[in-house]
Amino acid sequence: MHVEGTSAAGTPTTVPADERPSAPVAAVERALGLLHGPGSGTGRVLLGLAGPPAAGKSTLARLLIDAVNRHEGPDTAAYLPLDGFHLSNAQLDRLELRPRKGAPETFDAFGYLALVQRVAADRFHDIYAPDFDRTLDEPVAARHLIRPCTRLVVTEGNYLASPATPWADARALLRELWYVDADHAARDARLLARHTAGGEDHSTARRRVDTNDRPNAAHVETTRAACDWVVRADVFAPARRTA
Repeated sequence: MHVEGTSAAGTPTTVPADERPSAPVAAVERALGLLHGPGSGTGRVLLGLAGPPAAGKSTLARLLIDAVNRHEGPDTAAYLPLDGFHLSNAQLDRLELRPRKGAPETFDAFGYLALVQRVAADRFHDIYAPDFDRTLDEPVAARHLIRPCTRLVVTEGNYLASPATPWADARALLRELWYVDADHAARDARLLARHTAGGEDHSTARRRVDTNDRPNAAHVETTRAACDWVVRADVFAPARRTA
């Protein structure tokens, strides 16, 4: 894994490998800088991670949260995954969208925006965030907790850099938005492993990757230039999610 800086125009600028810190260190330092750097103030900071499916977004989010909490104290950082706003399988079947699961139209995007708005504004109450359970293949309520003392919320999902409504409204609430990238072959292998672990045979998983995951990734890749920083996560293992 390595890190690239990204200019305002979206053009990557690579630092020689022997002159840059390791990617996890650089990412944690940048996240801590959002809490303590110029303009940090006393408000809650929202950091977004966008990127294609299986790029390593959830893995990086958990790494950042664990590191910040070790450095700053428990509950300083918390997690808000977009995947918790997947429509249920019942709703996808009603809309005849089950084969497109993971596409923009298969999320409760306005529900996600409403929770991000509350997280940005409400510093007095516990806030619960949903997650996605890969064993159940369904969203689950209230798995993650954002406390009043939480100062950094890391939110991640494929479409956070999309210019469309309501994604752009959520983007406006983020202090920074990073693009998490990985080699196509690595992402392909992770997606196949993810789908077969969920019970699909290899041919079904292969078809799902080719007909759904790849088009979704191509859509996400067009939004890279809208992000503030690029993190390449080629050697990250996919995050393990438990029931």
